[in-house]
Amino acid sequence: MIEEKIILGIDPGTTIMGFGLIKVIGKQMQFIQLNELDLKKYNDHYLKLKLIFERTIELIDTHKPDEIAIEAPFYGKNVQSMLKLGRAQGVAMAAGLSREIPITEYLPKKIKMAITGNGNASKEQVAKMLQSLLSLKTLPKNLDATDGLAAAVCHFYNSGKVSVGKSYSGWDTFVKQNGDRVKK
Repeated sequence: MIEEKIILGIDPGTTIMGFGLIKVIGKQMQFIQLNELDLKKYNDHYLKLKLIFERTIELIDTHKPDEIAIEAPFYGKNVQSMLKLGRAQGVAMAAGLSREIPITEYLPKKIKMAITGNGNASKEQVAKMLQSLLSLKTLPKNLDATDGLAAAVCHFYNSGKVSVGKSYSGWDTFVKQNGDRVKK
């Protein structure tokens, strides 16, 4: 029997959360959707986190992904931006974990490397490669959506490999792997 699964890829952000979905049938990928959650019009950071959580739950309930791939925040110069990105990633992960969906984090360089063969590729290069790989007719104006799709495709390419990144299959494994960061 040919294995089928759906992978949800998320590029977390408090301004725009990009996401994409692919269906894997055997060793073939099929494009399902890519889009974004635009949060620019909201000033309240906590409302943004709530909306990220709700949209992620809605995507999960609609598409029933078997696995979630999420881009890990990278450390830039602004600590406040990193903190906000980490919170956005955390609520998206919490949504997946609440539905007991395995989650794998990927560093941006790993995602770019998987898609283009170059860990320093631009967003445009990643988007163009995805357009070619998945026969997308058009690309979105904002490339956060293609970044989310890229996380899903990266996960597909890394499936079956021994070390793919940090993975969590539920709250228990998250707590076990992050015991030093969890208050008791």
